[in-house]
Amino acid sequence: MDVLKLLEAASLLVPEEMATENDLTVREVWEYLAQDEWEVALGLLEEIGDVGPLPLSFWEGLATAAAQLRLEKSAAWCRWRCDEARRGLVRADLTLRSAGESRQRTPLPGAGVLRPMWNIGRRTLDGEPALHIAGLWVEGIPFLAPGGRATVRLAPFDSSGSSPWWHLRPGQVITMHEDRSVAGTAVVLEARRPTATP
Repeated sequence: MDVLKLLEAASLLVPEEMATENDLTVREVWEYLAQDEWEVALGLLEEIGDVGPLPLSFWEGLATAAAQLRLEKSAAWCRWRCDEARRGLVRADLTLRSAGESRQRTPLPGAGVLRPMWNIGRRTLDGEPALHIAGLWVEGIPFLAPGGRATVRLAPFDSSGSSPWWHLRPGQVITMHEDRSVAGTAVVLEARRPTATP
């Protein structure tokens, strides 16, 4: 499927009334598509996708279009959003420990390559904190330095309906681990169950 058809199909999945904070709607996307401004249309669709959950097929179409346009960062972001539809999403305000307080001495890559462990408040049978794995995407910046703070998106690896991730509520504190030691502390902003069926 060519890029134009992928972007048209994705735009048809956006509810007509959905608009961004800047009042951007799918109507503007269609104007850019009519002018063959595919990269701009793709960027606008990504922005509209941040307003509310959209179906997995929306993000799959955008990921394929971005890959065909050779927009690697955009393709990676859209693939991440596909994972969020499949696995769910936890957004949190993460503060890393400083280099002197943690094993981490270099900035963390922000584009979804890390899979750290998290203490989300559960315990093992012997009373130890149970650690759960989630992919990590840092919003808005390519790296997060030791001691830094940013909003992050977590894609839980255990995202079943009974997953312990879904007990999280805004304001709860969870901790990130590289091993048993704490690498960072995060305050939950949002926890959203998967929207796509496996």
